[in-house]
Amino acid sequence: MAQWYCYAGGQQYGPIAEEVLKQWIYDRRVKPSDLVWTDGMANWAPASSVPSLSAAAPGTIPPPIVHVPMVDAHPPGGTGGATPNAQLTAQARQALRGRWGLPIGFCLVLWLIQAAIGGVGSFTGIPVGMIIAGPFMLSYCIFFLTFNRGGQADLNMLFAGFKNFGNALGAYILMMIFVFLWMLLLIIPGIIAGLAYSQTFYLLADDRSLGPLEAIRKSKEMMRGYKWKLFCLGLRFFGWSLLCILTLGIGFLWLMPYMNTAYALFYDDLRQPRDAAVPAPDSASQGALPPSA
Repeated sequence: MAQWYCYAGGQQYGPIAEEVLKQWIYDRRVKPSDLVWTDGMANWAPASSVPSLSAAAPGTIPPPIVHVPMVDAHPPGGTGGATPNAQLTAQARQALRGRWGLPIGFCLVLWLIQAAIGGVGSFTGIPVGMIIAGPFMLSYCIFFLTFNRGGQADLNMLFAGFKNFGNALGAYILMMIFVFLWMLLLIIPGIIAGLAYSQTFYLLADDRSLGPLEAIRKSKEMMRGYKWKLFCLGLRFFGWSLLCILTLGIGFLWLMPYMNTAYALFYDDLRQPRDAAVPAPDSASQGALPPSA
C-alpha cells in the first residue's frame, strides 16, 4: 500500500497509509489545498489535485496545481521530546493568539454536553458518562491536533470521537482498569501508569486503524523517559487552576483550551525521533506552502 506524506500547518507528516490520509482529509484535518507526496510523484501537489485523494472531500474545487521542488520525505515534525515545556506553553499561547473563540466554544459546548449526559446517567442509574468519556476524549484530541496543525477545526468535531467509538471506549476502559490495578499497589505507580498511557487518544486520533491495546502500547513506548516531563508540564497549570477557582470557574474557559493546546503540542513534539530533520522548502516555493501554525 502506498505511503504518503503531507505538509499541513507548517509541518510535514508521514509516512502514513493512504486510508489514514483520506480520513484526515475527510475530517478536514488536512485541507484540500495542503500539499501531499508519495513515491512516484515528481513534485508535491495539493491533495485536491490527486484523484485518489480528492474523493475524500467531495464538492471541493481543486486549486491550481502548485509545483514545489522535491524535499526529502522523512518522518517530520517534532524533536523527539527535546522542546522545553516553557517553549511548548509559549507555542500554545502563540497558537491561540487571536483565535481563542473557537477553542473556548468547543470546550464549553463539549463540557455542557457531557454534564447533561452525566446528569441523565445519574437520574437513570445507567453509567452513560463512562460510556461516552472515551469518545469525547478522542474528540478533544482530534480537535486540538487539527487546530494546532492548521486544519479546519470546527464545532462539527464535537462528536468526531464517536466515528471510532469502539476503539475509544475500549481504550478508556482498559486505561481505567490498568491505572486502577497499579493504584492497588500505591498512588504513585497509578500516577506513573496514567502518564504512560497519556498519548493513547492522540495516537487513536492520528490512526483509526490502531486497536486499544496497540495504542496503549505505543503510548507507553513514546512516554519512556518523558513521564516526568509531562508531569512537570501539568504542574505549570496548577497555579492557573487555583486562580480559576477564585473566579468561580469562569477562568477555566480560557485555561482548558490553553492546556489542551499545550498537551497536543507535547504529543506532536514527542512523536518524532530527535534526528528526524526535515529540509525546509526553498524560498522560491515558500508562497505555495501553508503558513506555520
